[in-house]
Amino acid sequence: MVAASRSYKNRYDENLIMPNPPLNILFLCTHNSARSILSEALLNAMGGEKFRAFSAGSSPRENQQPNPFALKALQSAGISIDGLSSKSWDVFATPDAPKMDLVITVCDNAAGEVCPFWPGHPATAHWGYADPSEVTGTDEERLAAFRQTMLTIEQRLRLLVSLPLAGINTLMLQNEARNLSKP
Repeated sequence: MVAASRSYKNRYDENLIMPNPPLNILFLCTHNSARSILSEALLNAMGGEKFRAFSAGSSPRENQQPNPFALKALQSAGISIDGLSSKSWDVFATPDAPKMDLVITVCDNAAGEVCPFWPGHPATAHWGYADPSEVTGTDEERLAAFRQTMLTIEQRLRLLVSLPLAGINTLMLQNEARNLSKP
């Protein structure tokens, strides 16, 4: 019985993912132009040394760029847009890619797709947000939709960055991230 307990404890300890920050988080959306870009920039601004955020899309269009309204919303909030780009999630499925600790889909389309194999078997969660790029109207109305989406994302990210991460394992992280998706 003691040997079995020791074996279980060793397995549990090996799954600890936060011995040293940062925690790598990948935000996924279909085109990687709005919600995932907002999430990446916000978490990198809010996460300090505890988090490093990335974003990608399941099927970014050829020459896809971040939505100009997403970039404008970020800039107006004083958040850096340096280095933001639309890219395929395939970039993060290669052996030499940064190891992700958590992969979060931020649109319902990407959540329903078959994801690539992520090296390291990261925790996963779905945080669905309405697509602000579908809003029609004046530029001011469209920008307001992006700002509202950004604020909604920011609220959830504030909860994420406040989690005690010392000693957390993949399953615990997954449960916490999934709980944050609930209203």
